[in-house]
Amino acid sequence: MVTRVPPSLLRHRIGVEPYLGDGAYGPTYGPYVEAPALVGEAVRMVRAPDGRTVTSSAQVIAAPGLACPPGSRVTLPGGRITTAISVAEHTAPGLPVPASTEVVCE
Repeated sequence: MVTRVPPSLLRHRIGVEPYLGDGAYGPTYGPYVEAPALVGEAVRMVRAPDGRTVTSSAQVIAAPGLACPPGSRVTLPGGRITTAISVAEHTAPGLPVPASTEVVCE
């Protein structure tokens, strides 16, 4: 039974600077961390956590537990820096499907 997305499927490397909140000088971010991921760059309309409809230009699948809250800066494999719109942890206890983290980026 598969419990996590297999590392062999995570063919890309992304960089994440987790969003920590707003400070006196604007948004603040945690330390830059690299993580293996599977990146799809396709333009899609998605709903942001606040209900707005926004355009997503990249979707990322990573191992479960990726520290990437909405608002985080994400560096894609090609070097483009984008912002996480929404993050979802996918689990299916007892089913033969992998757990993963999905990040939808601007």
